[in-house]
Amino acid sequence: MAHALEPQAKTLAEADASAPFGVIGELDPRMRIVMTCFFAVVTVSLSSIPALIVALAISIGLLLMSRLPVRRTLKRMAMMDSFIIFMLILLPFSMPGDAMFTLFGYPASWQGLWKAIEIALTANAVVLTLMVLVGTLEPVTLGHALHKLRCPDALVHLLMFTIRYIEVLREEYLRLRGAMKVRGFRPGTNWHTYRSFGYLVGMMLVRAIERSERILGAMKCRGFSGRLLLLQDFYLTRRDCMFAVTLGSICLGLLCLDFL
Repeated sequence: MAHALEPQAKTLAEADASAPFGVIGELDPRMRIVMTCFFAVVTVSLSSIPALIVALAISIGLLLMSRLPVRRTLKRMAMMDSFIIFMLILLPFSMPGDAMFTLFGYPASWQGLWKAIEIALTANAVVLTLMVLVGTLEPVTLGHALHKLRCPDALVHLLMFTIRYIEVLREEYLRLRGAMKVRGFRPGTNWHTYRSFGYLVGMMLVRAIERSERILGAMKCRGFSGRLLLLQDFYLTRRDCMFAVTLGSICLGLLCLDFL
């Protein structure tokens, strides 16, 4: 009986180790979360351009270690850049300092340019590291790792239920949109369209509340007491400790480089 159950008794860490993410995929999920937070805090505290360039180079090195598709990952990171590109462009014109040039009577300062470069390097280094170390975790594994790191149970449950039921909400939205199209609805720039989409959002909220009550009742019938029950625990290995010490030493080196 024990031998029959042995193939199914894999830990979450072993499941992650089989993921095609190179050395990164073999690390303990808890260690990856902690070191991502530590690297992010150190990178945000940097203020010199050379130190930030090195931090971005480190995040690129982690990307190569993870064996993620480089082009696809950089495209996803570029989507983040599209949200801040306007702020970066306007920053030289909104920050006082030594003028580089004047555009329509508005001077662009060197100080604003360097601040924009600093923000861009910081954001890209942090986001790329987050995508590599945390973004490669399975959602359920991420929730279990956060639970083991003593995160509030309510936040962990919210994360896991959101991941589980976001596709259900999407399917519900597609059904409602299909029903609207069958009834001849065509969106436009008029009050009827705005009201219709308002009713659509309201109906999705009502159905989500009703579904959540049914799910909660079903979970209570199955003995759910508000706790996450795991079959096995995570275990730190020598590789995890070496990774933590190496990345921690690199972060301390970045702080020293920033003070030079």
